[in-house]
Amino acid sequence: MSNTGNKSLKYRNRLSNRPVFLSTHTHYMQQEYTHILLDLDGTVTDSMEGITKSIRYALKHFGIEVNDLNELRKFVGPPLKESLMEFCHFSADQAEEGIRKYRERFADTGIYENAVYPGMERLLQELNEAEKQVMLATGKPAYYAEKILDHFHLSHYFKFVGGSGLDGSLSHKDEVIRHVLENNDIRDLSKVVMVGDRKHDIIGARKTGIDCIGVLYGYGDREELTQAGAKQIVASVEELKQALLPQNPRYNQ
Repeated sequence: MSNTGNKSLKYRNRLSNRPVFLSTHTHYMQQEYTHILLDLDGTVTDSMEGITKSIRYALKHFGIEVNDLNELRKFVGPPLKESLMEFCHFSADQAEEGIRKYRERFADTGIYENAVYPGMERLLQELNEAEKQVMLATGKPAYYAEKILDHFHLSHYFKFVGGSGLDGSLSHKDEVIRHVLENNDIRDLSKVVMVGDRKHDIIGARKTGIDCIGVLYGYGDREELTQAGAKQIVASVEELKQALLPQNPRYNQ
């Protein structure tokens, strides 16, 4: 993203009809958050390869051949059952069968076709050093999320891991966020922010009454995040660092 100077872009939130200001420079709103909820796919890790290859494996079971994995990018982030029903026009039963086939490959192979975004571990370290409470709030089953964090040696940065259940429970992002808030007895929502790359993160945060920062380095785009009502949008891990640690002089120059 090019440096446009100390400016902001004004958008109209289509859900609330309120103006949303998106910074295009390194000086962000000086909101101090004490509790940072992070999405996993497209926010902490780049998991597209493992997810899309496992989706392709599942679709092949139904006689659907996909050659270009980019066609399956839209499956990264949203609840898988909903995506199969929306994009493939599956019935609920077919979607459940698709999830089972997906997990056949994902559980042992796809889960590790993944990479931590450059700069993310350093950000997690600095958030911890700043005594921020860092928690995971992902639509992915918590069982897999914990294995991924362990695999990349990131678990110790997170106070709590919240995700969906393998049985389909907590399948919506607002349910996951409430689960995280309730299990950590977090009541001052003004100090909580959700960070994610898709509209589901933004909508889930708004439903639970917390702020949300959208990231563009994941799988969503500016239009999606803007229309969903993101309070702030950042283009990189470095810009996210500036937003979450606004009082740190090394990032506020």
